[in-house]
Amino acid sequence: MSDRSPFEEMMVRWQEMARSMNPSLETFSPRALEAMWPTMPREWMEMVFGNAWNKEGLDAKTRLLLTLAGLTMQGAQADAQIRLTVRHLAEAGATRQEIVEAIGMMSVFAGLPAMTRAMQLAQETLEASADEGNEET
Repeated sequence: MSDRSPFEEMMVRWQEMARSMNPSLETFSPRALEAMWPTMPREWMEMVFGNAWNKEGLDAKTRLLLTLAGLTMQGAQADAQIRLTVRHLAEAGATRQEIVEAIGMMSVFAGLPAMTRAMQLAQETLEASADEGNEET
């Protein structure tokens, strides 16, 4: 009998299985994969997500703010998606204040823990963008 919890035992077995199938999976980092995902240029986002197809519809920035609000509602299930959306919002011209307000409004609907986690992720992402010199907001 093991001294580990069932969850710890399951994780050990999954790691052993991954190592046997592909040794490189042992050092796989989802954060590293996320960092390789490119940020779309503003013009491309406007064409794909904006009002290029529906001239009187929402622009890309507004659509991304709505996406961020929805992701915030999911709580800690969407860390990578929140970081990616915040990067795209900065590229689409959203200000730090607009991003904070979109997340903050969700405290009423998603609760304070979900809002706090999304704020933390947004802050980290915006600081990383500023460090890289990519933030214009």
